[in-house]
Amino acid sequence: MAWKWCKWAVFMLWLGVAVGVTPMAMKLGDYQQSDGVVWLPHSAEATEAFNRVEQQFPGLDAHLAVVVYNRASGVTAADAGRVEQDRAAFLGFARDGAIPPAVKSQDGKALLLAFSLAGDEDAQAANSVTIKKHLADAPGDLRSALGGSSGAGTDIDEAFSGMEVTVLIATGSIVALLLLITYRSPILWAVPLFAVALASQVATAVVYLLARYADLTVDPQSRSIFTVLVFGVGTDYALLLIGRYREELRRHPDRHRAMGAALRASFGAILASAATVTAALLCMLFAQLNSNRSLGAVGAVGIVTALVAMTTLLPALLLVLGRWVFWPFVPRYTENAPAPTAQHRIYGGLARFVGRRPRAVWIGTAVVLAAMVFGATNLHLGLPSTDYFADDVGSVRAQKMIDQHFPGGSTGPAQIIATTGSASAVATAAGGVPGVASVQAPLPSADGRWVAISAVLTDPPASAAAQRTVERLRDAVHAVPGSDAVVGGMSAVELDTATAAERDDFLIMPLILGVVLLVLILLLRALVAPILLILSVVLSFAAALGLTGFILHALGYANISYGMPLEAFLFLVALGVDYTIFLMTRAREESRRMGTRRGVLHALTVTGGVITSAGLVLAATFSTFIALPLVPSIQIGIFVAVGILLDTFIVRTLLIPALAVHIGPRIWWPSRLSRESPAQSAPAAARPPLVPTP
Repeated sequence: MAWKWCKWAVFMLWLGVAVGVTPMAMKLGDYQQSDGVVWLPHSAEATEAFNRVEQQFPGLDAHLAVVVYNRASGVTAADAGRVEQDRAAFLGFARDGAIPPAVKSQDGKALLLAFSLAGDEDAQAANSVTIKKHLADAPGDLRSALGGSSGAGTDIDEAFSGMEVTVLIATGSIVALLLLITYRSPILWAVPLFAVALASQVATAVVYLLARYADLTVDPQSRSIFTVLVFGVGTDYALLLIGRYREELRRHPDRHRAMGAALRASFGAILASAATVTAALLCMLFAQLNSNRSLGAVGAVGIVTALVAMTTLLPALLLVLGRWVFWPFVPRYTENAPAPTAQHRIYGGLARFVGRRPRAVWIGTAVVLAAMVFGATNLHLGLPSTDYFADDVGSVRAQKMIDQHFPGGSTGPAQIIATTGSASAVATAAGGVPGVASVQAPLPSADGRWVAISAVLTDPPASAAAQRTVERLRDAVHAVPGSDAVVGGMSAVELDTATAAERDDFLIMPLILGVVLLVLILLLRALVAPILLILSVVLSFAAALGLTGFILHALGYANISYGMPLEAFLFLVALGVDYTIFLMTRAREESRRMGTRRGVLHALTVTGGVITSAGLVLAATFSTFIALPLVPSIQIGIFVAVGILLDTFIVRTLLIPALAVHIGPRIWWPSRLSRESPAQSAPAAARPPLVPTP
């Protein structure tokens, strides 16, 4: 009865905290970082090269603006005059106030201006926007575009601009719509949405504190995923609690006692779910890529906050509002309330279907899922920079024009930092590497100890071919005695990112599976069921990978980013196992009363609606990423949404219940439930009708 006296205090405490931390939550954007080098581990060679440039060559790490002009019939004298005018206009933006003359392509169809920008990061970003607008407003039919790190950075900033607000509005709208459909109440849908909104505000403030004082790397995508996680998972927990609370209101005349019973019944599953997801996210802290580590820490904060909010704030809100919040379908106290199975006709019929032919059901669904796996052959690891944006943006147009008329690496040369005494030998070694188009003269550092040598590659920056050239280039310059050479630049960053991502995949994926298996063993107090559930998780992930492969191939997005497999695996395993926990904890509870067969089918009946609603909410929230103009966001949105829907409608609804019924009591081995009597495990038709749940 504690809720009777403290519900108002809990509500006011949450409201006060959420309002108090709002100023901190609004400052998180100031600590976001989108520079690819920041994501790399400190041990990466590209990171070491970046640090040397910052320390020894101030300004050399400035953004490179590459302005390319193209006329299909060949550039004219008037075009050359126009380019010279632009060159004069851009002098104020250039480092040292100088821009080299335009370079004409060998085919005579393009001109190129390349210069480093002056000022700090903010000034360079502002100048890039000005240059881009100048090119867009220029008259005539001479095509022009801004490329290089300057153009790419501007396009990325524009793509991420307002991304958090877009994701928040889209996620909130989808959750509100689905809750309205689920509860068919004009009031109830707003209660969990309000609770999760406060939780999101508090969690954002915590992430801000970690970013400011604990040096946590936060990038725009991890922040957007964080928003979706808090809303999606928080709503899932709300659905589970409210579903059980509705049941208990029919059994208790006092709503406070009903809430107490609902919390006792559902808290174990909610806590186990949150613990599983949080533990899986914390596994990402062992990753090398800072972007993966950031996602793990940020996501864990969101899950823990959602757990606390949904088990304290949400119950307080429901109790403050009373039974009428369910209007027009208000659950009234009824003596000898009907069994829950009588209120779930659809899933009751599905449970009877599974119970009649469990072996055929689980084998059939397993075969269907296995067949989907073949679609994974459509996917290719590695996302070229020209495929990063879903929309036609200036940096992509610029790179395509450069690829046609100039050496592809003009917009992102490799940067070699070596000792001064080895400068000549390093430059010679670099010039002899296949894939290197040209090597520029060494630039000495202020203290005379180091030189910086730019090597223009023949292939576009960050492409697979450019990465292979960087590998050869590193081997060549490392072999120069006393050079202490390191190779950085865009292609080197992409190469080191791919290497770190591969290492993270092989380490983190098994670690996540191990953590989830351990939680399931502790939760179910068995070995057979957790092992089978883990195998179902792996099959579900592989099927989702294959089905996503078919979809992305059809959309033209078959090249996937290096980080996507691990992110997708994390979310599908950690979030998909939520529904396993919801189902199997209820199955274990009911199996103690009525035997494994009837207990599993009863659990499927009473949790089916909640799991379906939760799955639809989570899939819909992740699908909001499809509306963003970035291909990696679209890919992760499709992947997770497809995987969650497979988990919801096939794995947790058909495969696992059918497998559990077919195996029978042995699924709980070695617990005492595995030794139930033959009468308990007999088919439902041979036993008395199901009695109401006490």
